Amino acid sequence: MSSRPGPTPRVTRAGRSQVAARQVPLRRAYEQDALQALVVDRAHTVGFDLEDPVRTAVVPGEEYRAEDVMIAVGNHRGVGGLHEAPNSGELLCAALAACQDSTIRMVADLLGVRLTALAVEVEGDVDLRGALAVDGSVRVGFQSMHCRTNIEVADGTDQRTVEMLLAAAERSCVILDTLRHGVDVTTKVDLE
Repeated sequence: MSSRPGPTPRVTRAGRSQVAARQVPLRRAYEQDALQALVVDRAHTVGFDLEDPVRTAVVPGEEYRAEDVMIAVGNHRGVGGLHEAPNSGELLCAALAACQDSTIRMVADLLGVRLTALAVEVEGDVDLRGALAVDGSVRVGFQSMHCRTNIEVADGTDQRTVEMLLAAAERSCVILDTLRHGVDVTTKVDLE
């Protein structure tokens, strides 16, 4: 994918695009009142057994029933976990993969591009000496991430349209933008 994203296409073919049918009224509402465009995403943990130091669960969102979307989370064996469930780093990779995939699907729908194959793979490189405080000069977080997208479109699709699809999808992927540009994170601990 291009590293220089282009403008997001403003396609308004609501009769042919499922995404446009949903987005056209949203775009109009957001243009009239920017506050309507502000959303807050959430997640919370659900600790079952507080005696277990290597397992927890997380519930993404708040509109769902916890038992329907709860994700078991483990710790990587490289930091002493059992690695019998996805760890936080894998969930971060999964968030980027899911966002990139869904963004490409939505933009393809807007542009009338028929996808014949789509797969997104994300890897994150981390030096665990940082997490285990073995070497204070090694940062705790990922040193790099790599997102590889394999995309195939229907024969006869205009190359310029495909390039517009890729640029718009890269520009519109919320998780990719957040990881590339960072975000202020505040923490607060309530000790009871």
